[in-house]
Amino acid sequence: MKRRSFLSKSSLAAAGFTILPSGILRAANGPNSKLNLALIGVWGRGLAHYDSIEKENVVALCDINEAFFADALKRFPGAKTYTDWRKCLEQKDLDAVVICTPDHHHAFIANWALNRGLHVYCEKPLAISVEEARVVRANWLTKKGKLATQVGMQRHEDPNFSRIRELIRDGAIGDLQSAVAWGNRQIRRDGYFPAEGEPPAGFHWDLWLGPAPVRPYNPAYFKGGPGMNCIEWNMFWDWGAGQIGDMGSHTMDLLWNAVDATLPTSIEAKGEAFNPDVTPVECESHFQFPANDWRGPLRVSWYQGGVMPRSPNRAIDLKAIDHGAFFKGSKGFLVADFTSRMILPFGADADLSYYKPRKVEDQEPPVGHFQKQWIDACKDPSLHTACDFEYSGNMIEQLLLGLVAYRVGEKIQYDPVAGQVTNNPAANELLSRKYRDGWVLNG
Repeated sequence: MKRRSFLSKSSLAAAGFTILPSGILRAANGPNSKLNLALIGVWGRGLAHYDSIEKENVVALCDINEAFFADALKRFPGAKTYTDWRKCLEQKDLDAVVICTPDHHHAFIANWALNRGLHVYCEKPLAISVEEARVVRANWLTKKGKLATQVGMQRHEDPNFSRIRELIRDGAIGDLQSAVAWGNRQIRRDGYFPAEGEPPAGFHWDLWLGPAPVRPYNPAYFKGGPGMNCIEWNMFWDWGAGQIGDMGSHTMDLLWNAVDATLPTSIEAKGEAFNPDVTPVECESHFQFPANDWRGPLRVSWYQGGVMPRSPNRAIDLKAIDHGAFFKGSKGFLVADFTSRMILPFGADADLSYYKPRKVEDQEPPVGHFQKQWIDACKDPSLHTACDFEYSGNMIEQLLLGLVAYRVGEKIQYDPVAGQVTNNPAANELLSRKYRDGWVLNG
């Protein structure tokens, strides 16, 4: 580095400034400073974050339903209000954004925010198409260490996630051979609801649709009261990924955290008859991953909607576990839900005499509250967040590839570097979505 350049950068650092990836010059945040936050989606899931963000400066509120602003402004007086998140992101004093919108907006807002040098917390899932997951992940990787990202898989904070990972990595069930996760949630729909009435005053239906195709308004998409996560729209292809975008994100996280998977090389799936409007309820997907530095090739499976894997032991009824995972090793099984786990040894080493557990002081600490973990990383981006856009982007890309394989009805071969299916042109068409005119993913 030339001396003039070095002195220039040193003087900026001494003054407490940082140049963000977007080129914006902004005062650096310290651990005792406050972030200027935008909350996009102030109702539903957004309500869950009020307590976590109220100690920061909430300077912008955005929602397509203007009726929700009155209560939000009581909590965050002085914040500017917007109905269009694209305009909200242009507010010049923002440091970070919290995204609590319907799923089909997630990748758009996250990517636009990264382009503006903003830290991003995004509710799950990060994306609803393979292309979206890859674009957002690739964008963040160019800013890693400078911007903090987190996907809202808040169950990850439970100590059970760390304990399961330790057991698998430390050889409690021998060499890992396969892993399975499942969820039994069933939300059935025949198709999009018919037109019914007009949106209430101040409800911007066109902005709610955003990049998705135009559909008629129906209030049934928005059942549920304050504090409830309205997911009546979640099952429809235009707006969500169904079960895998909902509890699938949480449950696969239980598995994903333990196996150090990246992206699969082959995928196969089967389920109920295809519905062009609605994502499947009953479905199973199977993914093959290459070996890494501590395990051999790995088969990962996902079951949903009442379709269940075979229990590893007749004494255990997996159906009694609504959302769970089990891991098969050369010397046993590990069965778990979000807060508990059980080891089932088998073979000559059934007494677990070969296994040497970690001392308590050597165990990985819990990751802490999700929102606070992300806020701390916003103020010091060298800190790690458990579910950043690389970790979460890889996981949702895998699950979405399962839906692609389900739709084409045959096993697909996948090039994870190129992001292309190599044996089925029709499958490649399903890796991306078509957006309405005026809506671009990379804005």
